[in-house]
Amino acid sequence: MAQVGPLDLPENGYDAVIFDCDGTLVDSMPAHFEAWCEAMALHNAKGVLKEDVFYAMGGRPTKDIVVELNNEYGLKLDPVSVALAKREAFLKKLSTLTLIEEVADFARSLLARHIPMAIATGGTRMVIEKTLQAVGVSDWFDEVVTADEVKIGKPAPDIYLHAAKLLGVSPLKCLALEDAPAGIMAAQCAGMAVVAIPSPMDFARS
Repeated sequence: MAQVGPLDLPENGYDAVIFDCDGTLVDSMPAHFEAWCEAMALHNAKGVLKEDVFYAMGGRPTKDIVVELNNEYGLKLDPVSVALAKREAFLKKLSTLTLIEEVADFARSLLARHIPMAIATGGTRMVIEKTLQAVGVSDWFDEVVTADEVKIGKPAPDIYLHAAKLLGVSPLKCLALEDAPAGIMAAQCAGMAVVAIPSPMDFARS
């Protein structure tokens, strides 16, 4: 399992906990970046998406990122085509994924206390379901909300608000765990307390 170091995770003060998936619960961001690089190369845009930009845009739907890259660099990439290529490249890397140990331990403690939990992710349902299956946690969560279920993705609060609604818990009584700026903003805009999860790569370098 990947590690991020000690986390300040509250034991009470909430009625439900909502997790981002990629980079928060699952150490999948390196695999996602590799998949992005492969997809961009297939579309004659090799090297356009830099690693720091990729992490800064974490949590946002793939198509939204392609639109922003088009606007930023004057490209004419087809968001649907790039998203499909990126998805196929990522699915080939599922065997490399691991849980982030400290976050997984927290989730296990919530399971033992019967605290409702949900996933709220900018990924698509098919990819997220396969991701959760790959690391063996599909049955941990009461609800899984993906970019497919909302009109506006992170940093808008829609995904977190929808997850809270499905759990039957006020957003003000939900704790969110997030690694990316867009996701942190989304949860905060939904009125939730947020614990920011550092990158396993940053912890490994420290």
